Amino acid sequence: MGKGVVALPFGEYLYAIDDKGRVVIPPSFRDFVEDGLILTRGMEGCLYIFPLGVWRRLEEQLEQLPLTDPDSRAFVRFFYSGASKNRLDNQSRIPVPQALRNFAQLEGEVVVAGAPSRLELWNPQRWNAVLEQVQSSPPRPELLVNFIA
Repeated sequence: MGKGVVALPFGEYLYAIDDKGRVVIPPSFRDFVEDGLILTRGMEGCLYIFPLGVWRRLEEQLEQLPLTDPDSRAFVRFFYSGASKNRLDNQSRIPVPQALRNFAQLEGEVVVAGAPSRLELWNPQRWNAVLEQVQSSPPRPELLVNFIA
């Protein structure tokens, strides 16, 4: 795909995290992050990987949050304090800092999953639990009104 329009990532892949804390980015996701990426804490105990362009747009939104609001400050701290800027190495791996591995409970196997604006790294047991939760309690119908025609 190169420098043109990059397809949004979808799918899930199971990879191993190596003894140096590196994770391979699946081939179908590599164009999405080829210009660099930001790795940070995500929701539900996963890690988010944002391409630099998406991260910049996200930063603009975060900068608009009121400094006087405690919830805004807490969220910005959560998101920024663990952030790490990276590039794919020659073997299409990214290093995952120990603090982020601890947060997401990543050791051994890791699920690399696509989402509309990011990739997610998951502990496989957490990933399966999240999927089971969605299956047992699907989103409210009003959230899906524009999704299902």
